[in-house]
Amino acid sequence: MTQPPTTQPPNMPQYRLDGPEDAPVVVLGPSLGTSMDLWLPQLPALTRAWRVLRYDLPGHGGAPPPDGPFTVEDLADGVAALLGRLGIAAAAYAGVSLGGAVGTALALRAPERVASLVLCCTSPRFGDPGPWRDRAALVRREGVGPVADTAARRWFTKGFTGAGPYVAMLRATDPEGYAGCCDALAAFDATARLGGVTAPTLVIAGAEDGPTPPRGHADRLAAGIPGAELVVIDGAGHLAGAERPEPVTEAITAHLDRTWKGLA
Repeated sequence: MTQPPTTQPPNMPQYRLDGPEDAPVVVLGPSLGTSMDLWLPQLPALTRAWRVLRYDLPGHGGAPPPDGPFTVEDLADGVAALLGRLGIAAAAYAGVSLGGAVGTALALRAPERVASLVLCCTSPRFGDPGPWRDRAALVRREGVGPVADTAARRWFTKGFTGAGPYVAMLRATDPEGYAGCCDALAAFDATARLGGVTAPTLVIAGAEDGPTPPRGHADRLAAGIPGAELVVIDGAGHLAGAERPEPVTEAITAHLDRTWKGLA
């Protein structure tokens, strides 16, 4: 059973539910510049056994643009509030890039809500703040066009031919929503707090990920989170789940089945 996207008050994201109503819940967080449809390649496998809750970032995928600045922690609080409103005590969580940072923040701020965690092509710190603030300024000045023009080579390996739908998501993103997310990424640094993540965690990296390469990003998450497992996907860039959906989906479902579904 599916539910159409539903827009919530500003402190809670636009969301959609798919899958069996009585199944355990997994929340899926998208990356900067994409919508909840980033997860469409994984949806058929996940909805066989999971109630899938996808959400959109501010100004992304038709969600309202933000009415002011926000942090990654604010986004995590919005997810926690949404779970509370839906009556979901705890869920598994999987997120890509910014969506992964939201998952890290959620696991730290509301550990009782996160029963299992998957962090895909993400980082505890996304580099120096300056370039993110420069990108936010560019988008506020010129719109998302300039970053959309270069998105395919940031997100995917050179030979990938399926970038079109994902670049289209970026072109449809509200400039202030995109810029606000850049500012949130600029301020995010969970490096020193990773030891506080208690959820069983899988870290997935694309071997050819440019924005968050395995060395210095995924390996820091795996080393910092107690008991975390690291899986590196060959032939994948930053949006590994789109470029190499089969191995990413297999890694996610195996982790969720092993760490939480059997206990739900």
